[in-house]
Formats: sequence, C-alpha cells, structure tokens
Amino acid sequence: MSSLWIYLLILTILAIPMGLWISRAMREGDSRWATLLVGRWTDMTWKEYAIALLAFHAVEILGLFGILMSIGLSWHLSINAAVSFVTNTNWQSYAGEASIPNWVQAVGLTVQNFSSAAVGLAVAFALFRGFTRNSQPRIGNFWHDLLRATVLILLPVSILAALFFVSQGVPQSFHAVLQATGLEGIKQAIPIGPVASQEAIKMLGTNGGGFFNANSAHPFENPTPLTNLIQILLIFLIPAGLCVALGKHVKDWKQGATLFITMTLIFVGAAMLTIHFEQVAAIWEGKEARFGMTDSALFATITTSASCGAVNAMHDSFSALGGMIPLVMMQLGEVIFGGVGSGMYGMLLFAILAVFMAGLMVGRTPEYLGKKIGPFEMKMVAIAILVTPLLILGGTAIALMTEAGRAGLLNHGPHGLSEILYAFSSAANNNGSAFAGLSANTPFYNVGLAVCMFFGRLGIIVPVLAIAGSLASRKHTPVSVGTLSTHGPLFIVFLTFTVLIVGALTYLPALALSPIIEHLAFVH
Repeated sequence: MSSLWIYLLILTILAIPMGLWISRAMREGDSRWATLLVGRWTDMTWKEYAIALLAFHAVEILGLFGILMSIGLSWHLSINAAVSFVTNTNWQSYAGEASIPNWVQAVGLTVQNFSSAAVGLAVAFALFRGFTRNSQPRIGNFWHDLLRATVLILLPVSILAALFFVSQGVPQSFHAVLQATGLEGIKQAIPIGPVASQEAIKMLGTNGGGFFNANSAHPFENPTPLTNLIQILLIFLIPAGLCVALGKHVKDWKQGATLFITMTLIFVGAAMLTIHFEQVAAIWEGKEARFGMTDSALFATITTSASCGAVNAMHDSFSALGGMIPLVMMQLGEVIFGGVGSGMYGMLLFAILAVFMAGLMVGRTPEYLGKKIGPFEMKMVAIAILVTPLLILGGTAIALMTEAGRAGLLNHGPHGLSEILYAFSSAANNNGSAFAGLSANTPFYNVGLAVCMFFGRLGIIVPVLAIAGSLASRKHTPVSVGTLSTHGPLFIVFLTFTVLIVGALTYLPALALSPIIEHLAFVH
C-alpha cells in the first residue's frame, strides 16, 4: 500500500502549482504576454458556446473519419475511431502499430488528444464563470478557451513529459520500424514511431489511446517503474489541479478543498479494495512483472477514476471483484478526479444535486457558490446524470438481446456479461479501456459504442453549459445564517454518499448478475 500513499503525497504537492497555473492561464483579463499569444475575443451566451462546440466536434469527426477511411479501415471502424478520439474516449478496436501509419498517429490521433482535452477544460471554466458572474448571461468564448487550454496548459506540460519519456527510452521517431538482430541471430522488424509525444498527451489529457496494442503494458510506452509513476501522476495532475483552480476562481479555497477531499476519499477506498482483491486472488495472468500486483491494481483504479482508459495490465484477467472496482469507478460518472475538465464539471453536478437534496431536507432554497439553484438547473442536472446510465444499461440490454451483440462474446455466463457491461460503461463514460475478451471490431459494436461515446460526451456537456448560462445570468446571493455550508466534514460526507448512492441504486442489479455472482460462483 506504500505506493498509494507516496502517489497521493506527490499528487497533492503538484496539484497546487498546477491549479494556480491553470487558473492564471484560463482567467479573464490576463496579462499582456498571454494576450499576445491567444488574443482577445467576444464572449458568448451558453447557446452560442454550445453551437460552436458542436460545430467543432462535427468538423473533427468528419475530418478524422476521412483520414481513417483513406488508409483502408472499414467504414464502421473509421466512424468508431473518429468519434472515440474526438470525444476523449480513445476506445480502440484495432492494434495501433499494425493498423495506423505513423503520420495518422501524429496528425490525426495526437491532435485529437489535445483538442478533446482542451474542450473539457473549456467547459469546466465556462461553468466556473456561471458561478462567478453576476447578472451576466455570457460565459466566455469557446475558441478563446480552447486556444488557451491548448497553448498555455496542455502543450507546455506535454513537451516536458515527452522529453522525460524519451530520456527513459520511449521511442520518438518517424521511422516505421527498427531493424534489429536478436541474440539467436534472427532479424526482426520492430514497430516504432512518435511514441513519446503521443504518450505524454495521452496521459496528461486523460485520453488513454495507446500507440501500441498493449498500451502502457508495452515496454516502448512504459519501460520502467519511474515512467509508470509519472504516467499515473499525469492522469490526475490536471483534474486535481482544477480543485485548486476552482477555489481560486470563486475566491474560496475551502470549496476546492472540499471537492479534492471527497474525490480522494472515494479514490483511496476504491484503490485499497482493488489492491486487496488482486493480492488475495494472486492472479499474475495479464500483469507485467516489472510493475507487480500492487502497481497494476493502482494503475487500473486511477485510469478508470479518470476518463483515461490507458492500461498497464489486462483488466479482463483481474479477479471478479478486482475487475469490478474499475467498472464501478467508470459507472460513478468518472467524477473521482475524472477526466480533464469533465471530472470537475461532473463532480459539480453532483454537488448541485447534493445541495438540492439537503435543501429539501431542511426546507431551504438550495444555494451553491453564491447562486440559487432553481428548477431549470435541476432538470439539466437530471439529464446529465441520467444520460450515461441510459446508454450503458440500454446498450448492454440490446447487445444481450441481439445475435450480433452475443456473437462478440468469447466468454459466456457472468463474465461475458461483465465484458459487455464494461464495454458500454467505458464508451458512455468516455474512458476507453476494455475487458479484452469481447470481440468489438464488428459493425454492431463499432456503431453502437460510437453512439454511446458521442452522446455520453455531448449529452453531459450541453446541459452543463445550459446550467452555466442560467447561473451566470443570476445575481449573487450573499452568505447568511441560513446558507447551507458547502464545505467542511458534514458536506464532504453528504457529497460522498450522494455520488455512491446514485451509482449503487443505478448499477447494483447489473453488477449482481456479473462480477458479484462470478465471484460467488468461484468461491463455492
């Protein structure tokens, strides 16, 4: 367990300067040097912001679809991969080193890794402005936010991370193969390419798409325990920093600290359970010896808490309960630190839900961060929270009822159900990791999962922007003796149980029929 505590200590230390830098890079009225880099823009209403974002996604999907079709991928695989990378999911129904040329990896996929993460940051700050603006219906400019997030945050950190990975032996080359002769004198053609640059933004942007099919279990992507540590730090670095950025933006550090502590409590509990289940089961199949049991379980929990999806072990070979925890972390909405931007605005939705329920209990009008929460906000929160369960459970049910869905199963019984449930949970929550026992490169799964990825992303973003616009147009409500405190131990406990209970009530029946019954069958 020492790896967990060391990781949390380093993450907490790094989150503070990262959060301050994010706040400075994204704030309005920035310094002259930032203005020279990204210019000044006219603010948008939430509807204008949403239209710009949707148009940007449409152009990206069509452009990447065309690129992938041009290299000979099938239409259904092309649309799946295009939607996957644009929505920050990076689900891969193909082997990267065998199917995607280096120029597509660099020009097509790596570019989307940057833009999809930047969109998440843009939406998070649009929501921040909803809380801080007073009777001002405009929430910022999408293009301005997108450019700032890319140029001032993602690009500098990615360059530093890529240089570090190169120093540790990760390849960075435009050569497609490396000709080598083995110890037995047999010549080999080893695939290489611009791996380090993609690896950096893959982890920092919580994208997760691997240059190689084995992802971060491949020695060219993740060669040493040190690179493994840096990779999992990069996954949580911006999501943790956004807690600090929120506190600075709303001028109340306690609000950001409350969310950080809530996320940490749930994450620690999940990580300890995953590590415990894997150590008890002692299953070494699908795990890299250079990382060991503990670091493999820790990586799995981190990558599914965030919307990353990178893996350094095969989740399909975890024990039934050890594999259930990463599945549950996705089903909670990946708000436990979560993806770049998406984890923060997802957790803020749960915070709004928590203050609404608390207000009902004590008979007070719910308020959060100085803004009253009305019927419109709660309708949008309900839509955003319910869209992913609808996609996950609906998609799983359709897969089980159709011959095309069942045809992809390599395992039957409870574990086969876990594989399908994991796939739709991963797609709808924009994670991208998989239980590899499912043959998903078929028209049914490529199209079905693409639909889940698309609506799992935009079905939350649009309601979040609507909430931001509604809150921004309202006046600030001064704190009074009747204001519910949204920081401190009581609210942390209440918010924690809100996240857990919503997830448990939604997915417990499905989990009972898959990993839980699989575990009970194994025990007996």
